[in-house]
Amino acid sequence: MVSPMLELRELACVRGGRALFSGLNLAVRGGWLLRVSGPNGAGKTSLLRLVCGLLRPERGEVLWQGMGIGRQREEFHRQLVYIGHAAALKDDLSASENLHLAARLSGICTNERDAAAALGAVGLQGRERTLARNLSQGQRRRVALARLVLATQAPLWVLDEPFNALDATAAAWLLQCIAAQVQRGGVVLLTSHEAALAWPEGLPQMELAL
Repeated sequence: MVSPMLELRELACVRGGRALFSGLNLAVRGGWLLRVSGPNGAGKTSLLRLVCGLLRPERGEVLWQGMGIGRQREEFHRQLVYIGHAAALKDDLSASENLHLAARLSGICTNERDAAAALGAVGLQGRERTLARNLSQGQRRRVALARLVLATQAPLWVLDEPFNALDATAAAWLLQCIAAQVQRGGVVLLTSHEAALAWPEGLPQMELAL
């Protein structure tokens, strides 16, 4: 039997004095997409941040390849790409500079050609030198998502509402990008309010409802 890459064991989360969830157990093998659903305030973003080690659980633990993430923090973060709900761009930097900075912080080596190719893949050809403050919300989101083009070697992608502010063309690209990551044997964990996403037929996926 194939061992899971990502495990949640008896995970509990309390925020602002309110219990969001408890006793959460889940195992995800490589080559699977995990979709987290639930109403606003159910704890979807908190769960993603727990998985990334950005929050501490009230109880339980998150394991990556059989070991608690707290015991392998640096190595775990080298294998992780996390894109939060906000684009998190610096307004005074260009699209290309923001992408270089995000890649460097994630331990991804990149160059001008790589960055241009990644921005081109998300439909931002000719916008590489545009300051982030002059980009639309959808364009800012695409700059953040361009990191995925550079992160094909990272086995874990954690994406919080990645389809927000995307037009149909960009959403279709992202669907294929995520599917390719799963087909490479990676794990993708995401939240989305989009109920009718056209995932490729046969894509291994599961849903966790909070």
